[in-house]
Amino acid sequence: MGSLNGNNHSSVPSSQHKPVVASHLQEEITVLLSRWHGLQMAVQNQWGGHDSFQKSQQLASDIFTCFFQSKALEIEDLENLLHESMLLSLNTEIEDGSIEEVAEQLMIMHEEYMHGNH
Repeated sequence: MGSLNGNNHSSVPSSQHKPVVASHLQEEITVLLSRWHGLQMAVQNQWGGHDSFQKSQQLASDIFTCFFQSKALEIEDLENLLHESMLLSLNTEIEDGSIEEVAEQLMIMHEEYMHGNH
């Protein structure tokens, strides 16, 4: 039988915490993207068409998926994902350095998640 004195940390498997952590991570990604001026301009002006908002949500989902598919994620991967999504989905060319800034912030999130600092 397990210990009842509270010292048995294995009584709650960490896998039960993963959905909560994943949900929090997805929320952080969405918040970060909602603060990205270039993306918000594209959405507000519907540069990607009437479904520009859905395309921005898809970008957040794609980033989240990328986090889980690659433990060796490189910043260039995120920069490429952001650039391609903005250009191909939202018809927006970003040249103000914000793609690199957003990618850097996403990398920090990814590293914190991978090291359990969430």
